[in-house]
Amino acid sequence: MMSYQDPSQSKLFYMGINIDKRIRKNHPLRKIRELIDFDFIYNEVKDKYGYNGNESIPPPIILKLILLVVLYNVRSERELMDTLGERLDWLWFLGFDLDTEIPNHSVLSKARRRWGEEAFKSFYERVVWQCVESGLVDGRKVFVDSSLIQADASNNSVVDTQSLRRYLSSSYKELEKRLEEEASEGEVDRGGDDDKGRGGVNKRYISTTDPDASIMRSGGKPKLMYRAHRAVDPAYEIITATDMTGAEVNEAHKMIGLIESHHNNTEIGVETVVADSKYGTIENYLRCYDIGVRAHIPDLKEAQSKGGLRKGIFSDEMFSYDSEADMYTCPAGKKLRPKSVHMNRQSMDYGASKRDCSVCNLRPLCTRNKTGRTVKRHLRQEEVDHMRELANTTLSKNDIRTRQHLMERSFARSVRYGSGRARWRRLWRVRIQEYLTAAIQNIQILMKYGTDPRKAVAVTRVVGEFREKLRGMIKSFKIFLLDSFSLWRLIVKPSFV
Repeated sequence: MMSYQDPSQSKLFYMGINIDKRIRKNHPLRKIRELIDFDFIYNEVKDKYGYNGNESIPPPIILKLILLVVLYNVRSERELMDTLGERLDWLWFLGFDLDTEIPNHSVLSKARRRWGEEAFKSFYERVVWQCVESGLVDGRKVFVDSSLIQADASNNSVVDTQSLRRYLSSSYKELEKRLEEEASEGEVDRGGDDDKGRGGVNKRYISTTDPDASIMRSGGKPKLMYRAHRAVDPAYEIITATDMTGAEVNEAHKMIGLIESHHNNTEIGVETVVADSKYGTIENYLRCYDIGVRAHIPDLKEAQSKGGLRKGIFSDEMFSYDSEADMYTCPAGKKLRPKSVHMNRQSMDYGASKRDCSVCNLRPLCTRNKTGRTVKRHLRQEEVDHMRELANTTLSKNDIRTRQHLMERSFARSVRYGSGRARWRRLWRVRIQEYLTAAIQNIQILMKYGTDPRKAVAVTRVVGEFREKLRGMIKSFKIFLLDSFSLWRLIVKPSFV
């Protein structure tokens, strides 16, 4: 017999209602609440509040609310507050009851400005350290890459700073006023030393909506963009270091900074860094050499020689160098002698005589310069050659192939949290978004593998012991081969005398 639903009638009282019983045992927010300590934020931001006036929303609740915005990819904080009363899991995660007053959405933007990016950076670093304690980070090898993020600004907001037409725009006048106020308060942050690398386009043109965004060509069209830089540990793909800059910043300039951040966040020294050819600059090779890090990075110069103006031209490696005479010999047998020194580039130019190059049959394959071929040699060329040899080993090539899939996964997983486009404007706010996104990705891995830290540590210890035994066996085998070869020479050599 079919039943019919009675008309709904609101009850005056609800007895024995417990939101905790309404949340399933395997709910992600339940796991996050068990694993992550949000109360640390009290000490982080206590100096940001005064001792008089109205009481604020407790800082852990504000941090959880902003985390929910990114975790569930909510379009705006206003929408989050409108939806909050309808989500029992969100209310339980925040420690709210059914009759708790929902705060205004403006408290989140006010808290971000009050706290600054350091509070969220501290949250991200605490999550990384928790992953380290759970045995999810090996730390000795890191993979580095960057990705472009579209700014929350329209191309129509870009104005020419060298044109008088900008003064006709009221929005530009408001922008200048706001920038002057922030500069007087010391809040303007364009990335520190990275601002030196701003190209001519980004020095002249600026967005009145987001002045920190850079104009970059993406998909054939100019767009306002930011660039996210990451270092990922290959053991469980934990993001151990991250940073955000304008899109015009060369990613090669951030590699050493990411290595240092990785060491600070994990307290583990990097032995090997893996990146693509964009990071294969002489400066990075030498910095890695100086700090004792193996660079499994393809040579940028070699990659550039395969295209553009250098295509079809003899590479510098085809010129043999005589260290005693301090000169090069070209494929035609002519000598290239020291020509000029560039101390700013730490290099020496070696040039052939114009007469030798003018009558050479190999000239079309060697140079298109009217004055003849020139070879540049770095003042520390031996160290550079050593690092380039490391980049051509079999182990290095395997790591480079692994890097492509590993880093693409890291950035692809962040898209589900809205990282394809900046949620807020200005560089320091976009950095907050990146810290939260990276922290959430690490938390997801922590929830999957790090629920029992003792088990993860035990597995890591066993793997480490196995690696040490394997290295000892390889070392013993090499010694055995050397001893066998020496004995063979002692036995065989007299027969040749």
